[in-house]
Amino acid sequence: MTTASRPTKSDIDRACQALEGIVQETPLLPFADADDLWLKPEVFQPAGSFKVRGVYHAVARMSTERRAAGVSTVSAGNTAKALAWAARQFGVEARSLMPDSAPRSKVEAMRALGGMPILVPVADVFAYLKEHRWEDEPWAFVHPWTSRDVMTGHGTMGLEIVAALPEVDTVYIPVGGGGLLGGVGSALKAAKPSLRVVAVEPEGCPSLHAAIAAGHPVDVDCETICDGVAVPYITEEMFPLLSDLADEVVLVSEDDVKQTIRCLATRAHLVAEGAGALATAAALRTPVADRGRTVCIITGGSIDADKLGMILQ
Repeated sequence: MTTASRPTKSDIDRACQALEGIVQETPLLPFADADDLWLKPEVFQPAGSFKVRGVYHAVARMSTERRAAGVSTVSAGNTAKALAWAARQFGVEARSLMPDSAPRSKVEAMRALGGMPILVPVADVFAYLKEHRWEDEPWAFVHPWTSRDVMTGHGTMGLEIVAALPEVDTVYIPVGGGGLLGGVGSALKAAKPSLRVVAVEPEGCPSLHAAIAAGHPVDVDCETICDGVAVPYITEEMFPLLSDLADEVVLVSEDDVKQTIRCLATRAHLVAEGAGALATAAALRTPVADRGRTVCIITGGSIDADKLGMILQ
């Protein structure tokens, strides 16, 4: 087993150049009347989430021959959508193993982008990630968390944050498998070492929090509306990197997530899925004196309409 390494600033600078004209440089939006709080709305990206940064970068880095075989991943939805979108740009096929409990909106969105979702029980998804040998399959596999090319692409967001708000003190980053924290956290620490990185998880799936408490990765139960981060373990490869990057790990209740989804919709006019609301939920319950000038990443906005309707009511 190899330990995941931090993408360097020079790596991320090159990724910025590679992604120019492909992804959106999303703005920092002041959040209503909250003091010193800005939102980074990655819902404006192609396919609706930050995932396109890392996934497109990984697909672009493949050789033409390898990419032509088709690309694949494992995803609760947003990585699958991003992969299908990226594959369309290169004219190749895309498929993704997805849990049969994945939001309908994400499954149908992948199909609409030309991708092939393969629905299996949740346990089979994570067994595949733990046990499968990627080199044994003909499709080019893009790992959603441990791929250094994926993390490097995600890191472009961190450089954008510091460039747009050099005086930023704290950035709140949702954590599932850790690809976002690994990439953005590495970029933030490289650009501004004094900056605090706060990792955020739902109380119903505290994988990184539990791993840090134990001193090593552990399996946890996952019961949360935040399907985008519902990963029941941190991998052995990712644990050293994530525990090093996160200055703090904060847990957010399901009620706080729902309240923040309502708040983002009514006060910021942004539709956020559960995972997309995590960072803002954590920041809003933290006194300004404890967080200073703060940026929250709104990671994605793919939420089933009936679920959103119930939350808004």
